[in-house]
This record gives sequence, structure tokens and C-alpha cells, in this order.
Amino acid sequence: MSEFDQLYREVILDHYKNPRGHGVIDDADASADGQNPLCGDEVSIYVSFEPDGDTIEEVKFSGRGCAISQAATSMLMEMVKGRSASEVATLSKDELLDEVGIPLTPIRLKCALLGLWTLKVALHKGKGTPLPEEAAGLDDLTLG
Repeated sequence: MSEFDQLYREVILDHYKNPRGHGVIDDADASADGQNPLCGDEVSIYVSFEPDGDTIEEVKFSGRGCAISQAATSMLMEMVKGRSASEVATLSKDELLDEVGIPLTPIRLKCALLGLWTLKVALHKGKGTPLPEEAAGLDDLTLG
């Protein structure tokens, strides 16, 4: 294992053990739940917007699952705070995967992306942002 792989694994473990943005926003402006029944990952995402109605003021998640799903969602919370809903709606999966930083198997890829797709569903429900076409191939994930 390279030094970089080891460093990324340590970062993932830190996000898993000390998740950023973990919790619930009681009066969230937007929210959604996501599940990956194949491995039991569950994520709920809550978003509140600044007075402009578009900038993400606060974003939190709750849930349980494997280290990859929880760590990637924690990383996502840091990535999107302060960004606009429309900007986050177009956030590519590659941007999040670059943050995760280690190669993932197809099964683990779905774990890593669960939080991203759930956030995009929350923004779609709360702000009407478009859902990405690439999410259409994730039939085994339950998003709502």
C-alpha cells in the first residue's frame, strides 16, 4: 500500500469515527432518506438555507452503515456547506470520489455515493433542482 493510500484510509477512518455534520436539523428546509439494501447503509440528510433561499447554511446527516458510506457522507457535508443548491445539484460523483481518494469496488462505490444521491434528492424535493441522469442506474438504492 502506498503512503497516499494509507493517508486516505486514515482520513476515511477519522471521518467515520468523528463524522462532520452528524445530527438532525429539526426544521430543515429540505430533507431526504436513502438506503442501500444490499449492505444495510442508511442515510438521512437535512438542509437549511440562508435567507437568500439558495445557499446551504447548514447541512447534517444521520444514519448508520459501513465506514465508506458514513465517511463519504461526512466529507460531503464539509464540501457543500456554503455552496448554492444549484451548484450542489450539479456536483459530480467524481468530485466526491476524489475527496474519498482510494479506489473502490462497484459495491463500495454505491456505499460512497449514497449520501450524494440522497442530498441531491433532498435538494430536488426542497428546491426543484434536477436529478442527475447518472442516478437512474442506481435501482438498488432506495431514495426518497
